[in-house]
Amino acid sequence: MAMTIHCDIVSAEEEIYSGLVETLVATGEMGELGVGYGHAPLLTSLVPGPVRIVAQDGHEQVFYVSGGFLEVQPGVVSILADTALRADDVDEAAAEEARREAEQALANQTGDFDYGRASAQLAEAAAQLATLRKMRNRSGRG
Repeated sequence: MAMTIHCDIVSAEEEIYSGLVETLVATGEMGELGVGYGHAPLLTSLVPGPVRIVAQDGHEQVFYVSGGFLEVQPGVVSILADTALRADDVDEAAAEEARREAEQALANQTGDFDYGRASAQLAEAAAQLATLRKMRNRSGRG
């Protein structure tokens, strides 16, 4: 039996996941990081993108987080995110439309243009689409 660590993934609205996992992989400010049993205590900010877990039963699940924080304590890993969704719940058409709108806004800047907001929207839409692509590639659907 593999060694496990308790994992909680919560958003501002609800708890998305709670259970024992063998591993968790997320993208922090400095790049992708993996957490498993016995990991040293850690606190890092997350960038928008996928969070992949391998549950105690060996099944892999993918989630999308809009950013937030990952904390590792002995026996527990927690992700606190503004927005967290199961990757299956991400609306690909809406994410693609948001990406197009943000790209258009960046290309057609006007007098009251908010560059930071448009670039953040573009980054979030791109991260959602990347999460969906990763999920499909792992399952062999595309």
